[in-house]
Amino acid sequence: MPVPDPPLVLASGSPRRRDLLTRAGVAFEVQPADIPEEAQPGESAAEHAERLAREKALTVARRLGPEPARWVLGADTVVVVDDRLLGKPRDPEHAVELLGLLVGRRHTVVTAVALVASDSLAPRSFAAASQVLMRPAPEAELRAYVASGEPLDKAGAYAAQGEGRRFIERIEGSETNVIGLPLEETLALLAEAGAR
Repeated sequence: MPVPDPPLVLASGSPRRRDLLTRAGVAFEVQPADIPEEAQPGESAAEHAERLAREKALTVARRLGPEPARWVLGADTVVVVDDRLLGKPRDPEHAVELLGLLVGRRHTVVTAVALVASDSLAPRSFAAASQVLMRPAPEAELRAYVASGEPLDKAGAYAAQGEGRRFIERIEGSETNVIGLPLEETLALLAEAGAR
C-alpha cells in the first residue's frame, strides 16, 4: 500500500495519546471518531474497550475512504473495580463518586487498541490490562482534585500522568496503558502491520 504523509491517523482527541505517540517519534494526524461509548449487556471490560477501539478506527477509516489508503489507530480505556466499568465522569459530583470507589483499593485499567487500513477495513486489535493501587484519601482531597478540572475527561476520573498521580501507590504492568495507550504493544502492532 502506498504510504501517505503522515501515514497514520489517530481516531482520538485524547491529548495523552497524542503526547505518547509524539514522544515515541510516530508521525500522525488526528481525526477523532466521536462515537457513543455505552457498554453492551454482558460485555467484559476487555470486550467493551476492544469493540469501542475497533468502532473508532473503523468510523474514521470509512470517513477517509480507500484512496489513498491510510492506517487508522483507535483506542479506548476503561477502569474496572468490583466488576463495574467506570468510564468518564458525567460531571464533578460523579467524578468525586468515581474517585471514592477507587481510593484505598486496587483496580484494573484496560486499554484496547485497534489498527485498521482504510482500504481493507480489516481491524487488528488487542487489549492490555494494568493493576493500580491507590492510597486512601478523604473526600475533601478528592473534591479539591476534581475542582482542578483535570479528572473530568478521564476514565475513572483521574490522570496517572498529572495531579492524579498523588493518589497512586503502585502500578503493576504498563504505566502508559494507565495513561491511555500501552505504548510498547502499540508500537509492536504498528510495526507488525507495516504502519511504521
